[in-house]
Formats: sequence, C-alpha cells, structure tokens
Amino acid sequence: MPDLRLWPRGGLWRHRDFLKLWSAETISQFGTQVSQLALPLVAILVLDASPFEVALLGTIEFLPFILVSLPAGVWVDRLRRRPILIAGDFGRAVLLVSIPVAYVADVLTIWQLYGVGFFVGICTVFFDVAYQSYLPALVTRDQIIDGNSKLEISRSASQIGGPGLSGGLVELFTAPYAILLDAVSFVGSGLFLLRIRKEEPPVEAPADGSKPSLWSELKVGLRFVLGNPNLRAQAGCTATSNFFSNVAFAVVLVYLVRELELSAGVIGIVLSVGSLGSLLAAFSAMRLSRRFGIGPTTIAVGLIWGPAMALVALAPQGYGAIPYLFAAQLLLGFAIVVYNIIQVSYRQAICPPRLQGRMNSVMRFIVWGTIPIGALLGGALGTWIGLRETIVVGAIGGGLAFLWILLSPQRHLREMPEPIEDSQAEPELARA
Repeated sequence: MPDLRLWPRGGLWRHRDFLKLWSAETISQFGTQVSQLALPLVAILVLDASPFEVALLGTIEFLPFILVSLPAGVWVDRLRRRPILIAGDFGRAVLLVSIPVAYVADVLTIWQLYGVGFFVGICTVFFDVAYQSYLPALVTRDQIIDGNSKLEISRSASQIGGPGLSGGLVELFTAPYAILLDAVSFVGSGLFLLRIRKEEPPVEAPADGSKPSLWSELKVGLRFVLGNPNLRAQAGCTATSNFFSNVAFAVVLVYLVRELELSAGVIGIVLSVGSLGSLLAAFSAMRLSRRFGIGPTTIAVGLIWGPAMALVALAPQGYGAIPYLFAAQLLLGFAIVVYNIIQVSYRQAICPPRLQGRMNSVMRFIVWGTIPIGALLGGALGTWIGLRETIVVGAIGGGLAFLWILLSPQRHLREMPEPIEDSQAEPELARA
C-alpha cells in the first residue's frame, strides 16, 4: 500500500513547541489584519469621524513602533520572552474588547479609539520584538531559516486573505463586533503560547552583580548593531529600501487611479498578486540561500527592487497597465520576503542570546524610522514634480539599496555563521 502521510515529517513539522508558536503567530497575524481595517471603519461608520481624525488614528497606531521599540528591546532582554508574548496577546484582547463594550453602552468616542490604537501598538511592539528574540531559543540554529520561512507564510497568507476576511466580518457583524472577534483571536493566540513546554534559558545577570540603567543597556544594543559591519550594512540596506519604497508607495494609489485610470476592484486584485509572490518566497527562501549562499542571494533579490518599481512607472494608461503591475507586484513580493527571511535569520543566528531583544529592537527602530520620512517626502514630490516622476525617484533610490550589502563582508557569506560569543562581542562593542 502507498505511504499516505497526512502531515509532513521533516524539518519543523514535528516540532511541537514551534508548531504552537506558529499557530499563535498565524492567529495573531489574521487578527491584526482585522484590526487594521475595523478600527478606522469604527471611526468612519460609527463615529462619523473627519478625514483628519481618521488619518490621526493611523498615525497614533504607528507611533509606538518609533517611540517604544528601543526600550522594548531592553526589557525583552531582561525578562523571559514567552511571558511577554502571552501578555502581549492578552493585553491586546482586553484593549480591543473595550470598544464593543463601549459601543453597546453608547459611550464610545474617538478618544477611546486613539487610546486603544496606541496601547495595542505598544503590545504589538513588545510581541514582535519578543517573538523574533524567542525563536532562536525554541529551535536549533540550523532550523532558524526554516522557522522564519514558516512564520512568513502566515504573514503572507494573512495579507492575501486577511483584508477579505476583515471586510466580510464588518459586513456581517458591523465594525465594533468584528473587533470583538479580533479580541477573541488574540486570546486563542495566547492560549497556544501557554502550551509551549520548552524552558527558556535563564536570563543572564551581569557578572559584577550590578544593575545597569535602561540607557546603558540600550547603548550596548546600539553598539552591537553599529559595530558589526554585516549588521550595519543590513540596517543601511533595509532602511534605504524602506525610505525610497515609501517615497513611491505614498503616491502609488493616487497614480493608479488618476493617471492609469484603474478601478478600485482592479487595483485590489493587482495588490493581492504581490502577496502571492510573498507566499512563493516563503516556501523557497531556505532552498535559495542553501543553493546560492546567503550573501549572493541577498544581493540578487536586492537588485530586483529598482527594476520592479520601475515597471509601475512605465505602465501605460488603462487596462494595458495590468501586465506591468502584475509583474511588478510579483517581483517585489518575492524579492522583499526572501530578503527579510534571510536577513532576520542571519541576525538571529549570530547574536548572543542576552542581546537578542536589544539587537532586534535597534534594527527595527533604524529600518522602520525611515518609513514616515519617506512617505512625507513622497507626498511632497508628488505635488511638486508629478506622480509618475516620484515613483521613478523611489525606483532609482530603492534600486541602489543593495550596494550596502555588496560593499560589506556579507557579500562573501555562503552559510549561516556561528553565533558571536559574549567573549567576541565585547571587543566588538569596544571598537564601536
């Protein structure tokens, strides 16, 4: 008889604790997609908020990623990571459930949405930094790329199906009750995390018994990232790409509607194609890195960013633009996700356990800090020089981001390196 396997047996498919983390992250990703649509819809449909009030809600939701990321990394290194993940899930559930409760009591205000959006953002920052720091403690070093690939599958799948699911929930139950279901999803995520059995390594105390300040611990994380030439190049490459990508993204929807004259339905289909490219990348990133090497693969996908964005600028008016946009979205989705999986896995693999939280938070602060600046510049350029021209600027700048990796020692890297031991990290920090 043929060997019928209902569940794969290789890799992490039999790693019970990783599967629980993966399940929790999958539920969390889909829940986040619901919140991203349902929160502004509550403001628009229930509270009749003005365009400025809705835009301010989006800004407030993003603020924690700039204000809290760096200190979050210090706290993640001071504490065990799994309790932080659980608290992040349950905290978001409590915050979100307050919205339908206030709606039923007829006391819901825009100020409550601002508060919930801000504190949910704080919980998300701690959750994201903690789970990136927790993965290396849960799986072996040679399984990190496989683990990140599977986690990326969840993120890509949520981007494909999440907006449709969220819109359907809002249609069926109204926006406040869709948020209630989102709160339940975060409870489910936390319950999966509670079932993880593997013990984390104990948090290492300073050898001299001192209690360093928050700022002094934060400086250690900054020095570690900026003192390592490969991490420094990775931060520069990602920050440059994010900056110029958001120069283009800031005007791309206006460009698609006003210059290419595409309908909302066509635009939605085109944007979904990018997530299909992301899903393909999540399945193939590990194989590509093993076949061609970490450095060459990173450079190769970085070379795709500029030409892919240029396809958007070259698209003709009307339905003739669709092949250009499909190709651009597939290439961008594929290249960005392969890059992210390899680079996140690399920094998780080389970083000492005691610095994982600070390293991840510093990287996130640097590479995300350029996003709002790029978006503001893109909006200004779109007014001054035109929409198509602004996308060209984004394509040229993003296309040069790979030079950070090409000019660093990482270009020669073939396999995942050994972790940097604390004894090796200290001289590196001193040099920085």
